[in-house]
Amino acid sequence: MNKVLLVIGDAAEVLDTMGPYLRFGEDYEVVIAAPEKRRYHLVQHELAAGWDITIEKPAYHCESDIAFADVDSAEYVALVLPGGRAPEYLRYDENLMRITREFIAADKPVASICHGIEILAAADVIRDREVTTIPKCRYDAEFSGGIYKDEDVVISGRLVCCQGHTEISAWMKALAAVIEDYVNCTAGKP
Repeated sequence: MNKVLLVIGDAAEVLDTMGPYLRFGEDYEVVIAAPEKRRYHLVQHELAAGWDITIEKPAYHCESDIAFADVDSAEYVALVLPGGRAPEYLRYDENLMRITREFIAADKPVASICHGIEILAAADVIRDREVTTIPKCRYDAEFSGGIYKDEDVVISGRLVCCQGHTEISAWMKALAAVIEDYVNCTAGKP
């Protein structure tokens, strides 16, 4: 069975994480990767009336299956980078930067949502590529050479970016098609 690598860390957004986990678990083995193999705390973000920023609340816990240092990107058909506050810290992990660059260099499907763009920006893999993210992360994309589009979902080659969790259904549909195309191409199917 083909495997999808799903990245988490403490404060990964629960919908951004569980949406891909459940959707791709239907057709692929989803492997959860993190800085260490342990239990992580997911969070729920909500933009409440009268607030300028999101309110963060504790959500589910999630066990990682593998540490970033042990990931061999050749074993996976896709990489998924959820949002939340986790990417702010994960982008400093050298092994995650290696993994992200390897997926992009191999032209494998890579997906980000919300703050996941911070990982792509830190890995320096979005230069001259069209991307999207939540508006408050626009500068992360632009400062690293990405071409920001204010759209729900943006596909650039095999890179599939999404603004936020209200667009998860469209993001999953787009990513599923990109992964299926990649798997068929690598299997020699038309």
